[in-house]
Amino acid sequence: MADQSWQRTARVMRRAAWGVTGTAVDAAAASVGAWVDDALSASPDPGATKTPPPTFAAVPDVPKNATKEQRQARNDVVRQQGDQLVTWWLTRMLTATRPVPERITFGWHQHWATSITKVRNAPLMLRQNELLRTYGLGSVTDLAKRMVMDPALMIWLDAEKNTKAAPNENLARELMELFLLGVGGGYTETDVKQSARALSGWKVADDGAVSRDAKRSDPGPETVLGVSGVNDPLTLVDAILAAPAHPRHVATRWWQHLASSEAPAADLLDRLLVAYGPSRDARALFRAILLDPSFASAASSLVMSPLEWVVGSMRTLDVPVTTDAVKQAVATLRNLGQVPFLPPNVSGWPSGASWVSTAAAHTRVTAAVRLSKAADLSTIANASADSRIDAVAHLLALDHFTDRTRAALALAKGDPAQLVATALISPDYLVV
Repeated sequence: MADQSWQRTARVMRRAAWGVTGTAVDAAAASVGAWVDDALSASPDPGATKTPPPTFAAVPDVPKNATKEQRQARNDVVRQQGDQLVTWWLTRMLTATRPVPERITFGWHQHWATSITKVRNAPLMLRQNELLRTYGLGSVTDLAKRMVMDPALMIWLDAEKNTKAAPNENLARELMELFLLGVGGGYTETDVKQSARALSGWKVADDGAVSRDAKRSDPGPETVLGVSGVNDPLTLVDAILAAPAHPRHVATRWWQHLASSEAPAADLLDRLLVAYGPSRDARALFRAILLDPSFASAASSLVMSPLEWVVGSMRTLDVPVTTDAVKQAVATLRNLGQVPFLPPNVSGWPSGASWVSTAAAHTRVTAAVRLSKAADLSTIANASADSRIDAVAHLLALDHFTDRTRAALALAKGDPAQLVATALISPDYLVV
């Protein structure tokens, strides 16, 4: 079994960066803090540069008296552009030289969950994705103020249906309940109603331009969470962010995303809040989470989500990122129920044991075998029979396998691909 420094580094790297090998852990174990600082830096990413965002042709308008064929043709273009967007982001995740920013971007996508199934506009979903990536390691104040006026989120949460004559509270409610304060975050139904009034009258043009129609807007000003003078999205965000529940909510949600299904203990939460600070510094919060002593404790564990498993396995095994490989990866994610840009609802995807259901087992086995056969496993094949299992553990950045897993792996020692595939579906690998 590896020493504690190696174990801690492996846990940090496996959770923060998709696709980590034991060799990479070896190189970083002497100073995991330095690795975290580099991983969270704003350095350019050569791998991501090679995967530029897609460009989309204009989707044809459909007249009011359109035929069934015309409507179907438009739907096909929308669907194809959505598929193109998913393929692009998955390819970027697989080819990024510095994967942590992509991991953080996906975490914010889970936090501000928005689905293309309702937005039906790939350029706007791409715009939101780039917003999350650009501001996701900076001030959450800046991020929240841009997200509240993000056209994709506005469409997703019916902001255009919110007028002074017919208030729609969807965006206002989710800003508090999910995004910025959390359930029980100290707001009342009156605060939700007042917030909806402050958000009334906004609309999204076909090109994504956001504007306010004075005739459809409540003139205000409103009072929200005890703050007066709230009359637009930006002053509303300021009022919500000033609430005591905000830093606790963001710190807790990210701890549960990166570290543990359990909420942080009081002393740990205090340390995270100090790092987050009055500037609401996301990068400082992530650093504090990854380097806190509690992060590497035995009680801290997470079940890999399908995306983490697919992307991490492909990166760890250095599976060639071909068009076919990405297509198969998307198909696997669809079968497992987690495709980027397609969260099931505004709460995002589930987590924990729901990802290791019996129904998903066959899909994982099939994918694990395919990925193992596509990888260069010469280091495993060249290892002696007695050391192959340990070689697989090191490849996957695991300090050891449990006795039960070793017994299962022992049955596959003669076939390197089968051996690695068995390890990929083991609880030892699936729980980080």
